[in-house]
Amino acid sequence: MNTGSRPNRLIPLALLLILAIIVFSCAPIIGMNTIPLSAVLHPASGGMESNIFWKIRIPRVCISFLAGAGLSVSGMAFQAMFRNPLATPFTLGVASGASLGAAIYVRLGLVFSVFGISGISIASFAGAIFSILLVYGLTRARRGFSTATMLLAGVAISFFFSSVILFTQYMSDFSQSFRILRWLMGGLEVVGFESVLNMAPFVISGSVIIIYMTYELNLMTTGEEIAISRGVNVWKTKNILFFATSLMVGGIVAICGPIGFVGMMVPHICRLLIGADHRYLTPATLMFGGAFLTLCDMLARTLIAPAEIPVGIITALLGGPFFIWLLLGKTSYKRGII
Repeated sequence: MNTGSRPNRLIPLALLLILAIIVFSCAPIIGMNTIPLSAVLHPASGGMESNIFWKIRIPRVCISFLAGAGLSVSGMAFQAMFRNPLATPFTLGVASGASLGAAIYVRLGLVFSVFGISGISIASFAGAIFSILLVYGLTRARRGFSTATMLLAGVAISFFFSSVILFTQYMSDFSQSFRILRWLMGGLEVVGFESVLNMAPFVISGSVIIIYMTYELNLMTTGEEIAISRGVNVWKTKNILFFATSLMVGGIVAICGPIGFVGMMVPHICRLLIGADHRYLTPATLMFGGAFLTLCDMLARTLIAPAEIPVGIITALLGGPFFIWLLLGKTSYKRGII
């Protein structure tokens, strides 16, 4: 295994930390209207600019940072677990399941909330859980935990759910169809900290589990046989990583919708800076992933202001060329992913 030959990984880690702090600090101020420093320092003033900063922009930056960090570290874990540089958090159909739940919610015309959590978030999370259990059940039906079987099951379920979403959208009226389409583009529009508090437990718990299992991830990138010979319980490790990352992605997609390519791009960029040793790659991916999606959201808010571009479109525009570069350059193959 090539864990990345870097004489001093602390320097790029420190630079990524500084970048994350700068982005997190500047993002709430930048927008259609620049927020003055007085509104930031006096949140109790109750003015319009103060409310915009503390009730809209700060929660939105928190959501974007959490979502970017969670999607990125999930993609890193999937790429190591499947030994596939093109694996993403949505490979196993989690996003399709969540999207199907949201589409059904909209089509049925349901309107409800539970403990401040919107009905569409609950429906999409239920769809993500259903997709996770379905993929796991199909994989276990083959008497073992085959990586290839899981990938094929995830792709098949993703295609099937996508077809059902199209059918649901076709059977909906114009307003419902537009609402489904807009949700599928992904978005970070939140007011208040309820969504932040709902998402944070999934991202924090999933990230802690992945950080705790960096040793196993390093060995699994060399192959299951070598990992087993070093004392790693591959079956148990895959189960834990599968459920931890899938639940984390499900919690993110339930609130933000499917935001593609973040989980594929960020781990590769961090490997170029840090190397493939997951002890250093994991914190780097968390920091840069949060900063990356926050920067994308800043572009989405300002490019055509006062209108706003769905952040999923921004990440797709960046991810498409990156995907082609990855296929042609094969940089990740040289960095020890597979």
